[in-house]
Amino acid sequence: MTRIDAKFAELKAAGKKAFVSYVMAGDPNYETSLEIVKGLPSAGVDVIELGLPFTDPMADGPTIQLAGQRALDIGMTLEKTLELAREFRKEDDTTPIVLMGYYNPIYSRGVDKFLADAKEAGIDGLIVVDLPPEEDEELCIPAQAAGLNFIRLATPTTDDKRLPKVLQNTSGFVYYVSITGITGAAAAQATNVGPEVARIKAATDLPVIVGFGVRTPEKAEEIASIADGTVVGSAIVSEIAAGKPVAEVLDFVKSLADGAHRA
Repeated sequence: MTRIDAKFAELKAAGKKAFVSYVMAGDPNYETSLEIVKGLPSAGVDVIELGLPFTDPMADGPTIQLAGQRALDIGMTLEKTLELAREFRKEDDTTPIVLMGYYNPIYSRGVDKFLADAKEAGIDGLIVVDLPPEEDEELCIPAQAAGLNFIRLATPTTDDKRLPKVLQNTSGFVYYVSITGITGAAAAQATNVGPEVARIKAATDLPVIVGFGVRTPEKAEEIASIADGTVVGSAIVSEIAAGKPVAEVLDFVKSLADGAHRA
C-alpha cells in the first residue's frame, strides 16, 4: 500500500473528502518553494502534487507555464525537484507526493534510474500527461512494479469506449479534468461534473478527484461534494506569482482545504 492508498483509506474511514494542492517545484525559487511545500500539510493538504518544470507544458495554461519558466530560469531540474522531495521527507513521512509533469525529462534520465531515484526521494505517484495508455509499457507498468502509483487523467472527452483503456493500469486515484482545455482556463461546473464522476465511479473502485477550474473555497466545497475530493493548482500558483509571503499563500491554501473538507 502506497502513502496515497493509505491516505484515501484514512479519509474514507473518516468520511472526509480529499484536498489536493498543486505547486511547481522551484517557483519562485528553491528555498521559498521548499518552505511552501513543507507548510502544505499543516494547511490541510491531503496530497501534494509537485510540478516538474518542463519547457513545453502542453496541458498547462499561462499561470502554470509561467511558473515552470520561473523555475527553469533559476536552474530547477528533475534532480533538484527530487532533492526538494527528499528535504520535505526529512520532516514528513506520511503526506503523499505525486510528481506531475511530462515524459521528456524522465526519458532523458532513463526510466529505471528515474524510478529508483523517485522512490528513494519519497515520491508516491506519477501523473505524466503526455503518455497515453497505449504507452503503458514505457513507464506506467515499470512504475507500478517499483511501488509507485500511476495516476491517469480522464476528461469530458473520455467516452465509454475509451474509459476502460484509461482505467486499465491506473492506481492511486483517477484525476478527472472538469473542463475541456488547459489549466486555469474556466470554472468547473458541478452540474456538468457530477454525472461524469458518477460514470467513472461506476467503472472503478478508485477515488475520483476533480481538478481544473477550482479557484475558491466555495468551488472547492461544491466540487468535492460530488467527488472524492478536489485539486487546486492555478489559483495557488497565482498567489505565489503575485509575490505573496509564504504565510499568506498557506492561509489561502488552508481556506481552500477547509472548503473541500466541509463537503
